[in-house]
Amino acid sequence: MSSSPITPERATRPFSAFEWMIAGRYLRSRRKETFISVIAGFSFTGIMLGVATLIIVMAVMNGFRSELLGKILGINGHMLVQPIDSPLTDYDPVAKRLEAVPEVISAIPFVEGQGLVSGPSGNLGGLVRGVNEADLRRIPLISGNVSLGTFDDFDAGSGVAIGTRMAQQLGVTLGDNITLIAPRGNVTPMGVTPRIKAYPVTAIFEIGMSEYDATFVFMPLAEAQGFFNMADRVTGIELYVADPDRVGVMRAAVEEGAGRPAVVSDWRQRNVTFFSALEVERNVMFIILFLIVLVAALNIISGLIMLVKDKGRDIAILRTMGASQGAILRVFLITGASIGCVGTLAGFVLGLVVCLNIESIRQGVSWLTSTQLFDPTLYFLSKLPAEIDNGETITVLVMALVLSLLATLYPAWRAARLDPVEALRYE
Repeated sequence: MSSSPITPERATRPFSAFEWMIAGRYLRSRRKETFISVIAGFSFTGIMLGVATLIIVMAVMNGFRSELLGKILGINGHMLVQPIDSPLTDYDPVAKRLEAVPEVISAIPFVEGQGLVSGPSGNLGGLVRGVNEADLRRIPLISGNVSLGTFDDFDAGSGVAIGTRMAQQLGVTLGDNITLIAPRGNVTPMGVTPRIKAYPVTAIFEIGMSEYDATFVFMPLAEAQGFFNMADRVTGIELYVADPDRVGVMRAAVEEGAGRPAVVSDWRQRNVTFFSALEVERNVMFIILFLIVLVAALNIISGLIMLVKDKGRDIAILRTMGASQGAILRVFLITGASIGCVGTLAGFVLGLVVCLNIESIRQGVSWLTSTQLFDPTLYFLSKLPAEIDNGETITVLVMALVLSLLATLYPAWRAARLDPVEALRYE
């Protein structure tokens, strides 16, 4: 009795239409496979929400840092030059020498002091800064955000410029008077008395950072020198440079350009605690949200393992019909990877849409819930910012895709190793 020869396996072309067809059938649920489809749906939803949340949170954190950095440096300068040993009375020639330093855009002498600002509706602690009109116009964050009034003839007059939030809290508007009280005023036989003087409001600006809009008072430099008993000297000179990240490299050139004993500090030294806290918070949020994507990838593993157990008979039949182990492996790779890839793409689209409309969404949710979701007094900024970083977004997408692919390897390997004889023994 002659036995028929065993036909060797005929391997299909990798990722052929046959393999995609089988994977597609496994992705489409039938009535008896509803539970497996539910797990696949949860896996898809988890990856989509994880990727979208990562993109949104990273964009908002980037927006926070960018907006805060822009506003803090826009009003405080990138570098600060302060005198040593002797008062800074020669500030005009020093400022001209500093502006000649490469990459320095402007050097602005200023007088600064604290005082009590009083109006019809209350009192506030304010930071009074004296600046020349020409220099004030070179600060775009101030000159470009004047909502009421103007800086015309600012040096010639005795008026001041205040922020919108300060105007609201004091109950004043353009043309009204505010009273400034400085703790160190006139020297009398009874001691030093506070200096009190009323100033008309000639301009109201809105920077968009609540703390600054409620704190800063700008007045002419000569008036500030008299108000704070500074005579002919200034507090320091602020420098605005082309690239804020190069302030460390520029320090030596600025010290040499000053031409006199001076201490030079930059924005990183003055705000190191604040921006370090932002960076730590951003990294922690990334780790926490990464775990969401990881859990969703683990759901792919559990769903595929259950699918392999449920499809054991089908796998055995395919193997006896000539399907190779590689073909079975690729079928389940396609099945699991499809969930991860489509979920990642959907998460990217969802995250992009939310980031582009983040402020409108915030306003809509605030209106629906009758609450203020983004209180400017707590978060400094008056609007919710979002800035998508291409490198970070690509990293999130690649991470999600890699996790999804890795999650499919073990179930696909188990499916490929399934023994057809054992699978069909009790059928």
